[in-house]
Formats: sequence, C-alpha cells, structure tokens
Amino acid sequence: MVPQGGNTGLCGGATPLADGAAVLISLARLNRIRAIDTDNDTLTVEAGCTLAAVQAAAAAAGRLFPLALASEGSCMIGGNLSTNAGGVQVLRYGNTRELVLGVEVVLPDGRIWDGLRGLRKDNTGYDLKQLFIGAEGTLGIVTAAVLKLFPAIRSRVTAWVAIPDPAAAVRLLGLLRANCGDRVSAFELVGRKALELVLQHIPGARDPLPGAPAWAVLVELSDPAADAPLGLQLEAALSAALEHGLASDAAVAVSEAQAQALWALRENISEAQRIEGISIKHDVSVPVSRIPDFLERAGGALVQRWPDVRVVVFGHIGDGNLHYNLSRPAGADNPAFISSTPEVNRIIHDLVAELGGSISAEHGLGQLKREEIARYKSSVEIDLMRAIKHALDPKGLMNPGKFLPGGIDGLEDGLEVAAPSGK
Repeated sequence: MVPQGGNTGLCGGATPLADGAAVLISLARLNRIRAIDTDNDTLTVEAGCTLAAVQAAAAAAGRLFPLALASEGSCMIGGNLSTNAGGVQVLRYGNTRELVLGVEVVLPDGRIWDGLRGLRKDNTGYDLKQLFIGAEGTLGIVTAAVLKLFPAIRSRVTAWVAIPDPAAAVRLLGLLRANCGDRVSAFELVGRKALELVLQHIPGARDPLPGAPAWAVLVELSDPAADAPLGLQLEAALSAALEHGLASDAAVAVSEAQAQALWALRENISEAQRIEGISIKHDVSVPVSRIPDFLERAGGALVQRWPDVRVVVFGHIGDGNLHYNLSRPAGADNPAFISSTPEVNRIIHDLVAELGGSISAEHGLGQLKREEIARYKSSVEIDLMRAIKHALDPKGLMNPGKFLPGGIDGLEDGLEVAAPSGK
C-alpha cells in the first residue's frame, strides 16, 4: 500500500515500485477542515488538505500556520507530515514535527489510532505521533492531524543583502538574532550562480543590487504587532553589519510588491535550474557554524574533479539546510554528466557526514537515498528503525521499497526483519 498526496516529493517516496504489486492510496478526497480552536490555537485537518488551504483556514480565523513551501498550492498535509517538511520559516517556528500536536493513523493491520489530541503537555508514555512524522508512510497512513497555530503576522520587513562570503552570512545571522530575537523569521542564502539562472530564465526577474555580488542573503523580520518597529530594527542591524564588514549593500522592500519580488528570486531558483537543464541535486544539512567550511571544501573538491561544473547553492542557512546542486557544464553531454552522480554524491555526502550533518535535511529518503543512508547511519540506528518497522508492519505492507536500506522495505528476505544485533 503506497499512500500518495500532492506528488510534490523529490525522492520518490510516494511513487510505487515498478513491479506493479502495490495498491496506490490517494488521500486527495480526505480534504476537510475538521475543527478550529482559537483559544487553544489548534487546527484539525485531514491529510488531503493542501498546505495552502490550511494556511487560508488559519488566516480566516486570525491565526498563522507557519509552514511555508514553494509547492504549498499542491502539496498536502499528509505528505508534509510524512516527510517532516521544512521550508523557509523553520528558523523561527521549527520543522513540521514541531508544528503537530496529534495525529490520526490507519495502521497496517487495519486498526485506526485516534491520537488527535490538542495537548502541549502529555507525559503518559511514548510520544507515538513522532513515529509517523517523517516515516514516509512506511508505518501507517496519516489521515488527519492537529496542528499548532500562532498569532497572525501584521508587520514584516524584507531585505536582500549582499555579503562577502558564507562566513559573513553566519555572523550576520548571529547579529540579527542578537538584536531582533525571534522576529527573524527567514534567513536564506543565495549564491550568484543560482540568482543568475533566475535572472536568465524567469520573466520579470530583476537583480536587486548592482555589482553582481557573489553571495546574498534574503532576510525577513516579522511580528504580530501592526506597529512593530521592524524597519528601524533592521536598519540598525544592517548598519552594524556594514560597519563590521558583514555586508556591502542591501535593498530593503518598501512595499508588499517589492517584498514578493525579492521572495520570487529565491523561490524560483529550482524552476530556473529545471529550465536550464539537467542537474545533480543535494538536500543536506550541517551545523550552521560549519556551513562556510562545507561550502569551501565541497566547492574545491568538485572544481578540482570537474573544472567547468557550475555549483548552484541556495538554502535555509538559518537552520543549516543547503540545497547544493550541480548544473552540467555548458556543452557537456547529459548522460556523461549524470553518470558522475555516484562520484559526486560520495564527495558531498562524505563531507557532510564528516562535519556532523545529514544527507537529507527536508526531502526525506524515499527510493532515492534508501541505500545511500546505510553508509551514514550506524548499525544501531538501522537496527532500531527496522525493529520499529517490524513491530508495526511485520508483513511489510506499508510503502515497500522506501526509506529503509536492505531488501524490499528494508526487510532482509522481503517478509521478515532481521533481529537487532545481539538478539
């Protein structure tokens, strides 16, 4: 049984295996807003609701559901939970895992677990909902969830800031958070090659700053108060950044249209890269403090091996998540370029692991990385995950061929899990 939502995943987690043996279960018709409790700041929704519909329901009640993704018009809440989606506001509000209070799940044996509790404190045993968040449908089918709501945002300020290098970005983030606290809701890094693809392929895109700086960050401050002095706070922080050499120029949006135009530059990078042609993509995370080291070492290793490769870097630097993509060199042969994927992955993923990072920050494992993860997780972790899988789905019915390394469904012989080490 393969649960499927909006089909916006990037790792093949909702795609059935090619053997034709799976039953595809669409959640699209489970699309009701079941309840909203503004005093408890919770919203209960079904898994087939699009993220945009959930955001709209929260806004209609004068609240904010802060998960924000480029695919929000088509991705669905069930998929967001199953992949523990991230997005651009993780810095302030956390991943999907932090935004969920309860879930309803259909288990592999047909039972329904009603865990739709709107509690922020509940110390009555294991936090079972966390097993299903990020499990990519391999333990059961999430059919509904209780989501946290937050005060609606009534003031915001957005800026595109030129910086000398990624190390300055990390220091600028620290400066902004020290001066503005949790009003810093987004902090996105954009490399020059990424911006140039947007300027080349997206109609109406304009460079926010002169001089073609090699690196920039998109910064947003927000607040529930309509009269919050965000502009003054950002101006003071940027002045300090300029004084300390952490920034060289900045364009601050003075209207909602200008803010949207700045965000469009960031959100259209993936589309621009798709138009440009085939690419090798990575969704990785490292500790924020190690981002400059990762970018310097990864870039050096790749250029040494493929001198003409174009490294397209962007991502959520505030939570250490980078989308580190390689566009093929101009004039290069597509098959030859793609054939180098395993070698590229080894360079990137080994470095990520050395720096204490993850080879999948927010996209999940799916089919794409299910074997790759075995290189980077300890045998203890793999054994624990297999034990949980076996306990809940001993017949391997749920989303086979995903997530866990090994035979089908991570089960060594396709039917049963090998016992954990020492058992």
